[in-house]
Amino acid sequence: MSRSRTLALFAVVTVVYGTAFPAVKTGLDFLPPLLFVAARNYLAAVLLLGYVGLTAEYRTPRTRGDWAAVLTGGAFLMGGVGFGFVGQQFITSGVAAIIFSLSPIVTGLLAWPLLPDERLAGRDYLGVLLGFLGVAIIVRPDPSALVDPAVVGKLLVFVGVSVVALGTVLVRRSRPEMPIPALTGWAMVIGATIQVGFAVAIGESLAAVRVTPLAIGMVGYLGVFPGAIGFVLYLTLMAEVGALKANLVTYLTPVVALVVGWLFLAERVQPVTLLGFGVIVAGFALLESRELAGELAKYRGLVR
Repeated sequence: MSRSRTLALFAVVTVVYGTAFPAVKTGLDFLPPLLFVAARNYLAAVLLLGYVGLTAEYRTPRTRGDWAAVLTGGAFLMGGVGFGFVGQQFITSGVAAIIFSLSPIVTGLLAWPLLPDERLAGRDYLGVLLGFLGVAIIVRPDPSALVDPAVVGKLLVFVGVSVVALGTVLVRRSRPEMPIPALTGWAMVIGATIQVGFAVAIGESLAAVRVTPLAIGMVGYLGVFPGAIGFVLYLTLMAEVGALKANLVTYLTPVVALVVGWLFLAERVQPVTLLGFGVIVAGFALLESRELAGELAKYRGLVR
């Protein structure tokens, strides 16, 4: 793939994921959060499994690792996204995107006890500490205001990040053999079903759904673009440039979410939120310092 096509792919993935947070915020005006995320997951699952049906022969789980990955991916990786939808009722899309940018750091921390080949060492611990410090700066927990909706929303999004990261690690630990799009599609079916179950349990009702063109558009956009097309494009990007560079999407996504939220939703950004984001990015850079140094060495070699 040419450099220009790689950059275009990087830009498209960043925009698709960055606009997902304002789309969620917009859709929450019309749909209860868990029914909303379930609808998005079902739609994305249909599209992904349809894509798999046309492009692959390995379409359903076959091995024990496949089943473990689908079940844990559904319960945690996809199911955990529901916390983010619930939390976004109370906070801006930009703040939610910034908290979700902690995902690579939380994944690294959880991989330490669960994946023996990915142990933390030395400065990695400082990187993790900086990441959590960044979230603390953004959430700013106050014991006297723990029931404040904004604090609750931020904590719910953080819980969502942690659950999704756990799902990521558990899927890798399962060592599945089936294609990732197929695995993700089936996991989305399970995750959506779990979300519907919790929606019923907490009293969400179809009567609360306001079916409008905008509501339908937000479900469609999230299912088609971030849910299905964006996922396939992200995998393509990762295959071309590697996981480290692809992870940079995580740190550009909040920039897109902040700009779109400001332009279309009149969301304001507090300087302390940007400070927290900067600390999270610094934590990621420290956690991945060895890999970053290796990439810089390659770049210098090419320049010479």
